[in-house]
Amino acid sequence: MSNWLETLGGADWPQILTGWGLQLVGALAIVLFGLWLARWGVRLIDSGFRRADLDIMLARFLNNVARAVLTVLVLVAALDHLGVPTTSLFAVLGAAGLAIGLALRDSLANIASGVMLITLRPFKVGDVVQIAGQDGEVDQVRIFQTVLRTFSNHEVTLPNSQVTGSPIINFTARQQRRIDIPVGISYDADIAAARDALLAMARGHERVLSEPASDVVVANLGDNSVDLMLRAWVATADFASTRSDLVEGAHRELSKAGIGIPYPQRDVHLKLPDGVDLSLSRSDAGRA
Repeated sequence: MSNWLETLGGADWPQILTGWGLQLVGALAIVLFGLWLARWGVRLIDSGFRRADLDIMLARFLNNVARAVLTVLVLVAALDHLGVPTTSLFAVLGAAGLAIGLALRDSLANIASGVMLITLRPFKVGDVVQIAGQDGEVDQVRIFQTVLRTFSNHEVTLPNSQVTGSPIINFTARQQRRIDIPVGISYDADIAAARDALLAMARGHERVLSEPASDVVVANLGDNSVDLMLRAWVATADFASTRSDLVEGAHRELSKAGIGIPYPQRDVHLKLPDGVDLSLSRSDAGRA
């Protein structure tokens, strides 16, 4: 014990503290300068992607990966400057990485799914999609998550593993879309006349395509109506506005043609035992 105290007492503490202080300052400088350099490098990579006209979803994903890699390199350089043996550190991290990987297997699955989304590219930024029951426009694909912007301007964040594990409906993948508008008419109405009125209205719309041609089919014999289906093709970008016009036009043109759109109704038949009379006198009806 006395030898240990003598050793401590004989140490050149000012020089030790000065040396460690310089190392700490140097490590801090490496971190600050390295992070600044990493941000500058990411911006440089991003500008290179823009000049190469790379897909924006792929560019954002690679930028996130590059930022993470450069940050790790800066921290390793700072630890090496402090004298921490990086080889041993990597060995320890590798051993710990196995345990962390098991604990964070869902997060690793999200990373793998993000790579799949970038590689397979079932959608791109700006596409209107339905994923896991959520409708919206693809805003970005991150390392762990995919972000959708709904039509109400809400932001929906989905784990990448859930995206790849669910059916993906891409509404804007193709240049044309078909509008399906159900229209119910009464059973007494003339189906041929209703079909002619709907087709004339659709063909007269400036944004409805002539090829493929519009048509009207009988979709169902409902409880209260004969259910027709107007099917018209439009450019994908014109879908929402044209559908609204066709729904309004269907109501207008059927009314002009004297074809009614029935309300839901029920016919109730009441059977009573013989001898029961439900007729009411005027006085009984007044009291009722």
